[in-house]
Amino acid sequence: MFCYGFEKNIYYTYYQEEKDMDIAKWKDFRDRVVNNCANVILGKEDISEKLAVCFLCGGHVLLEDVPGTGKTMLLRAFAKTIGGEFKRIQFTPDIMPSDVTGINFFNMKSGEFELRKGPIFTDILLADEINRATPRTQASLLEAMAEGQVTIDSETCAMTQNFMVAATQNPLESHGTFPLPEAQLDRFFMRLSPGYMQREDEMRVMARGGGAEGLKELFCVVVEDELLTLKKERCGITVHETVAGYIMDIIAATRNSAEIRIGASTRGAIALYEASQVYAAFSGRDYVIPEDVKKLAPCILAHRLTYRGVLHPGEGESTFVKLLEQVAVPTESI
Repeated sequence: MFCYGFEKNIYYTYYQEEKDMDIAKWKDFRDRVVNNCANVILGKEDISEKLAVCFLCGGHVLLEDVPGTGKTMLLRAFAKTIGGEFKRIQFTPDIMPSDVTGINFFNMKSGEFELRKGPIFTDILLADEINRATPRTQASLLEAMAEGQVTIDSETCAMTQNFMVAATQNPLESHGTFPLPEAQLDRFFMRLSPGYMQREDEMRVMARGGGAEGLKELFCVVVEDELLTLKKERCGITVHETVAGYIMDIIAATRNSAEIRIGASTRGAIALYEASQVYAAFSGRDYVIPEDVKKLAPCILAHRLTYRGVLHPGEGESTFVKLLEQVAVPTESI
């Protein structure tokens, strides 16, 4: 059986019989991460799982929801769960690009210029309320998100292997905010909305006074070698050509819809392909099924589209979900 995949924008094929993968370790990894995050954020196992999918694909995530729904707390919990260095930037209108990337400053003692790296040089960067920063400052993240490097005064510095931008924003507020442009939204692998908790979960959170205390007691449940191994073995998850065709049918539907002015990019297609591989492995399978693709498509593609007309928050994703339902799902044996 042939399997198709993308790695660094190179299309390749290989025989499935040549791959020998322990799929159980994927589900074990998923359970450890989700259960650990659940000690702080209750009832958001699905969001934690998608964060893990995004991280293993080397992507970046945008958490978009109304204030007070635990966006920042969830990202803090996830960062502590997977380990690595964590830094947070509170984005405000007066933040400059150099406050994010760093600067070359003149050292009076040595008489030479020295590079002082900014907070972007970390494993997990929490860009809190990213839409409060000016477009100029927002754009300082683009090179790091797309190419895994930052250029400061002609000096290029590489990011870490586990680098991920985890940004938050409030979709309802317009005063003092600067909406992310389409080009930057396309850099985000996923857009997630945690939403409100269930009644019982919210009562438990109220009783313990929030999740700050639980966050202090949270610990790392994975090791770096494990992360590198899983990222490397992702390409071994089989994607049948029928499932790959289903992904392309969804992409084509966004480009041909009368309600969408600009459809999904090739970057979006690759993201959906790779995320489906990890999600399938988390489900205990070494092959992707159409349901994996359909489950992930809204959070991976909806924010990348440019819709016609003026839409209220949430209407764009609703439009995409309706479009997704119209795309025929493969039913034959894969």
